[in-house]
Amino acid sequence: MTDLDFLLTPEGRALLDEVRDTDPARELAVATRLRRAHPAELVSAALGQARLRQRAVAKFGAEDAGRMFFTPNGVEQSTRASVATYRAECLRALGVRSVADLCCGIGGDAIAFARAGIRVLAVDRDPVTAAAARANTDALGLAELIEVREADVTEVDTGAYDAVFVDPARRSSKRGRIFDPEAYSPPLSWAVSAALGAPLGLLKIAPGIPHEAIPPEATAEWVSDGGDVKEAVLWFGPDVTPGARRATLLPSGAGIYATPATMLPDPEARPVGRYLYEPDGAVIRAHLVAEVAADLDGGLIDATIAYVTGDDLRPTPYATAYEITDVMPFNVKKLKALLRERGVGTLTVKKRGSAVEPEELRKKVRPQGPNAATVFLTRVAGAPTMLIGHPAR
Repeated sequence: MTDLDFLLTPEGRALLDEVRDTDPARELAVATRLRRAHPAELVSAALGQARLRQRAVAKFGAEDAGRMFFTPNGVEQSTRASVATYRAECLRALGVRSVADLCCGIGGDAIAFARAGIRVLAVDRDPVTAAAARANTDALGLAELIEVREADVTEVDTGAYDAVFVDPARRSSKRGRIFDPEAYSPPLSWAVSAALGAPLGLLKIAPGIPHEAIPPEATAEWVSDGGDVKEAVLWFGPDVTPGARRATLLPSGAGIYATPATMLPDPEARPVGRYLYEPDGAVIRAHLVAEVAADLDGGLIDATIAYVTGDDLRPTPYATAYEITDVMPFNVKKLKALLRERGVGTLTVKKRGSAVEPEELRKKVRPQGPNAATVFLTRVAGAPTMLIGHPAR
């Protein structure tokens, strides 16, 4: 029996409820006590699953995570629920009523599709992972909408489905993160062909994929949640504009979209103005900083750095604004003196285009005092520079 088999028994479910809130620091004592009444394998499986559920709360929320079943890779690789829900709503709005979810993992995306009213075929070739997806489908009451199939995705007929969503494995238990797209499982070339062959195809890829590696037939979308870039997805289909790019920001849902015909050239570099705008990571990954700069009537602080500067404070969902009080050549001693003079004890350090690590700088300047400041380690007109300021109000 696998760990999941143990946990799906009545005894296993009861034990899971008992260890739900176990403090990791007390795990050994709890395990010793429980092994007096339960098999050691079951106790280990329950405590391991409790740890995974605690980790999964950040992605799935406490209510769902407390009912679902996870594998270590499943927690690591699953789509965050907010992102999966956004994508499912996009498909529902496009009229999709059925989707083949290939490489479904523990079922995070399949759950979101089903909750949007979409019928799902969820496929994974790993027996334990497929079993976890099936258990999650049952635990969340979605079995009528989700069929979980243990199979090689390259051998599955998806012709009866309105859309195909492919999420190739980009991690290996032996090698960790995989950087060669053809080493994905299945390879990126196969996933592209599967997406191209569907009425509507979606292919999840690593956010850091080089733009030159993106198939010309696709629209590429980068999605951030709370300011952190979570994923990139390639969209394929007859209504998709080849070569277009989109940045989507959650939870607001704000987005920038540009086609090859409307994309702006890189903005000009200009002297640092009163305000510095830090574009959202999805905007940067999508190479849409020029569109944000145009909206702000701003320019770049350096031709190679994705910080936008301007003289006016303008509201925008696509960047965080800071008021800049000082522009200085990089010099730790001068920075330390300035911070001491202003009583700065809470120091936020950001970097772009600098080799200096924030923690290293923080240790050297030893901030003390009641005030707060933000320092940007960057380049201005090619020169190492420090910009000091604070979030704009």
